[in-house]
Amino acid sequence: MNTLQLTIKNHIATITFSRPNALNALNSEVFNELNLTLDELEANKDLRVLIFTGEGKAFVAGADIAEMRDKLPAEAGVFSKIGHQTFERIENFPIPVIAAVNGFALGGGFELALACDFMIASEKAKFSAPEVNLGLIPGFNGTQRLPKIVGANNARYLLYTAEMVDANEAKQMGLVQKVVSVEELMGTVNKIAETIVGKGPQAIKSVKTTVNFGLQKGHAEGSLKEREEFAHQFGEQGKEGMNAFLEKRKANWDSFR
Repeated sequence: MNTLQLTIKNHIATITFSRPNALNALNSEVFNELNLTLDELEANKDLRVLIFTGEGKAFVAGADIAEMRDKLPAEAGVFSKIGHQTFERIENFPIPVIAAVNGFALGGGFELALACDFMIASEKAKFSAPEVNLGLIPGFNGTQRLPKIVGANNARYLLYTAEMVDANEAKQMGLVQKVVSVEELMGTVNKIAETIVGKGPQAIKSVKTTVNFGLQKGHAEGSLKEREEFAHQFGEQGKEGMNAFLEKRKANWDSFR
């Protein structure tokens, strides 16, 4: 791969965006390689957590303006569709997806982080939706995801002003769950991932499915989905977990995917 690095260890996959000279900006090649990598990871039933991060001083500093500049409206619409479809794959990926935001998460990179299940940021992380500075708007579903995470007024403020916020401001808004030093970032994220790996894998997938279903369909349908998924867990995995608790031993999740 020319634009990404992939590592897999202990049920955890890490995708590192690797175009540091372009601040890891998203272009057609990145999207193509990202989708091929997601295909590979979806087929790997041993994976339980996926992490995104960036090489250098950026997580992902937006879409590649040099590539976008000459697009006609119809071509821009196709590019937006590719971004939507790719980020929807990430949002609905069958395992938890963590954004380890090491530096700049701007524009399309911000939208990528929003599609992840949650974000852990380094103290050097910066977040912004700067599209209006270019006479554009977010094109990868940022206008829809951001209000659900930070609320409508905070989202409008960030989208209208294109203000850049640091990691601590992002945490106050609820964008980021933890802020750590640059040196501690990947260790912290991997520790969180290892904690998730230690839980019932089918239950984790079910939690993700149920939360996303409720966010997309609303409370009433989400509640019905929760009841359905709750009942479904009372198979072999649930029995193993409850028996392990009662027997005061560690559950053996290796046979459950």
